[in-house]
Amino acid sequence: MRIDLTPYRRSTIGFDRLFDLLEANSRANSAENYPPFNLERLAEDRYRITLAVAGFSRDEIEITAQQNMLLVTGKKDDKANSPNFLHVGIANRSFERRFELADFVFVEDARLNDGLLVVDLVREVPEAMKPKTIAIKTGQPLAAVEHNTGEADEAKAA
Repeated sequence: MRIDLTPYRRSTIGFDRLFDLLEANSRANSAENYPPFNLERLAEDRYRITLAVAGFSRDEIEITAQQNMLLVTGKKDDKANSPNFLHVGIANRSFERRFELADFVFVEDARLNDGLLVVDLVREVPEAMKPKTIAIKTGQPLAAVEHNTGEADEAKAA
């Protein structure tokens, strides 16, 4: 399924990255879906990705976190396949899985246990970026007070 976002691109400004993500995601969904994974929201600012990586050791998996991107790769040596198998039902091939991350989302922990790779993510918004409640004062605005004070000083000088 291909989504045409052209009408939205024409009438919006500054959303290019969002549209690029949507289009890339629709292309990726039609591609290979290996290894299977789960996405969980553990709390308001905590997330978990669980990938089924049966047959991979810790040394064969690499996790790379970049700005707004998490890349999980698994590299299998093709020589590891033994010709003695009568049936190979467990996927044992190399993979690359990309996850787009929102701003301020970081990898907190990654663990491999019983064929599952669990990557915990946390969103840490800097204090300067968090919403602030502004106290409301009474009286004239500062500019008006300074302006009135200046006029009073001029009147005194005359």
